[in-house]
Amino acid sequence: MSSRPSPFPLDSNDYWEVSDAAVRLTKQACTSSAQLLRDGRLRMQFNREFAYYAKRVVDDVALGEKTPEQGLSELNLTMRRLFQKTADIAMKGIGVAAGGAQVATGAGICYASVGTLCVVAGIPLMAHGANNVYESGRNILERRSDVEGPVRKGYQSVSQALGGTTSHGDIAYASADIGLSAFSLLRLVIKPGAWRLFHYLPTDYVKSYKAAGAIPLLMEVHANGQNVYQIQKELRQ
Repeated sequence: MSSRPSPFPLDSNDYWEVSDAAVRLTKQACTSSAQLLRDGRLRMQFNREFAYYAKRVVDDVALGEKTPEQGLSELNLTMRRLFQKTADIAMKGIGVAAGGAQVATGAGICYASVGTLCVVAGIPLMAHGANNVYESGRNILERRSDVEGPVRKGYQSVSQALGGTTSHGDIAYASADIGLSAFSLLRLVIKPGAWRLFHYLPTDYVKSYKAAGAIPLLMEVHANGQNVYQIQKELRQ
């Protein structure tokens, strides 16, 4: 490290704050890579690049190339962006999983009802689920947030044919998604451990959400929260 004097006054507290921010950024990089990267070598490379970057900022502050305020601001801004990007990709991954669950639920409704509820609930659930998987999957692969699947576009087309706008179609799509989710959560299913001698009794059934685990319920909450946000955004336009 160069011994030339720093043009900016630097005390130990300033240097400690910048160094601490660098450590927090490095930890966030490790957390992000663990969540998003399965390949061990890619994780190591990702973590190493952020560690080098954080150290370079600290060195720039120590050498006087940046003020402590500049270094701290740069590190904190990078950490916020990394956290937001990680959360965004994670939410899209949940969207893929939630869409897959919708497809499975729709198929289960068709099977359990011997086709009687297939048209009104099973097929719409499978269609919405497949569309959500398509949109979330392409958004992740192409690093986008504006992919529109064929089912959503169908809602938009119907809305325009009726004199509305694509925004009205998006509201209808999100509303239908919430309604289908509510139906799937409130429908009666056979409770775990129930068995029958001849046929199931009413006490053998329970609301679907009571039989579901914590993770499926959290995915439903997330998906419905995204739909509510979408409706609010479209209404503000």
